[in-house]
Amino acid sequence: MEVFSMGSRKRETYQVEVKHSLLWEAALGIAAITNERLLDTLDYTENQWQAIKQSLSADMLVHLETVQEQNTWKTILLLLHEKDMDSLQEFNDFVNELGEEELRYMAIPYLGKNHQEDRRLASQGDREAVARLQEASRDHAFFPRYISYISQRDLHQLKKHIQEVMSGWYESVIKPDQAKFKGILERDALSKNKRLEKLEAEDFVEWATHGIRYIPEPSVYKVILIPHFIYRPWNVEADIEGAKIFYYPVANESIHPHDPNVPDQMLVQKFKALGDENRLRMLKILMGGGRTLKELTEEIGMGKTTVYHHLKLLKSARLIVAYGPRYHVSPRAWEMLPKELEIFLGEEK
Repeated sequence: MEVFSMGSRKRETYQVEVKHSLLWEAALGIAAITNERLLDTLDYTENQWQAIKQSLSADMLVHLETVQEQNTWKTILLLLHEKDMDSLQEFNDFVNELGEEELRYMAIPYLGKNHQEDRRLASQGDREAVARLQEASRDHAFFPRYISYISQRDLHQLKKHIQEVMSGWYESVIKPDQAKFKGILERDALSKNKRLEKLEAEDFVEWATHGIRYIPEPSVYKVILIPHFIYRPWNVEADIEGAKIFYYPVANESIHPHDPNVPDQMLVQKFKALGDENRLRMLKILMGGGRTLKELTEEIGMGKTTVYHHLKLLKSARLIVAYGPRYHVSPRAWEMLPKELEIFLGEEK
C-alpha cells in the first residue's frame, strides 16, 4: 500500500556553526603527532614531523608520551568547547580556575543523556560510576582507559600536564608560523560560511567534510565544524551535549589563495591512493564485495601490516569505508570522482 504525505513540513535537521581557533589547531597537532597508527597517512612528511620533534624540549617530549598513553589531547579539546578562548593565556587561566570535580566532569566524554548522572558521579570519584561509563564505552578505542585515567589522576598533576603540553606545542609549533596558520584557518572558515548560506545543513556538512553524510540524531541540535591544517586529510569526530563536532581538513585553496590552478586536496588524495598497483588490486577485490583485513591478506598474498597500511591510505582518500571489521568500496566516491576531475580541469581560470 502506498503512503502519501499530506503535509509539507520538512524533516527536522540541525544548525551548523563554523568556528576556528589556533588553540584547536594546537590541540589537533598534539593529537596527530601522538597517533602513530595514522602518522604516515597525514599530509605532513616524516621529515616535517621529525623537525617538530627536534624543536620540542625534553620535558615536552615526556608530556607527549603521556598524551600517547592516555589520550589527554581529548581533555584539551573538550575544555576548549566549554568557553570561547582566543589565546593561550586565556586557556591556561581557564584551567587554573577549574575545581577538581568541574575539571573531571568536563574531561569525561559525553556518552549520551542516559549516562550524564554517572558522568557527574564519576567526576566526584565514584568508582562504580566509572565502571559503568567504561562498560558503556567498551567498544571505543580508548575511552575506557581514558575515563579511568581522568577520574584518578591527581588534579594538580593533571592541570600541570594539560597546560605544559599545550604551552609547549603552541610556543614551538604554532607561534613561529602563527600568521600562516591564522590566515589558512580564517580563509577556510570564511569560504565555508559563504557556502553555508547556499546549502542545506546536511549537504553542507557532506561537502565540507568530503563525504560525511551526517543524518540528524535525537538531541543533536547543532553541528560544529572546525577547520584544521595539521591533521589533514582526516576528519576527527566528537560529541558534546547537544552537538556533533567535525574537525575537518582545510581546502587547498585556503592554503594557496593566490594560485588559481591549485586542485582540491581530496582530489589529489584520491589519485595518490590510486597510483599504486597493490591498492588497485585491493580495490578490484573489494568491488566484488566487502572483505575483512584477514580475508584481504589471504586473498592478495601480502603481509597483514602492509595490507593494513594500504587500506589506511584508501580510507583516508574516502575511496573505501569500514563497517565493523569489513572494508567496502564507497559507491559515492566512485560516482563523484570523474565529475570532480571534470570540474577541476574544466573550470574557467
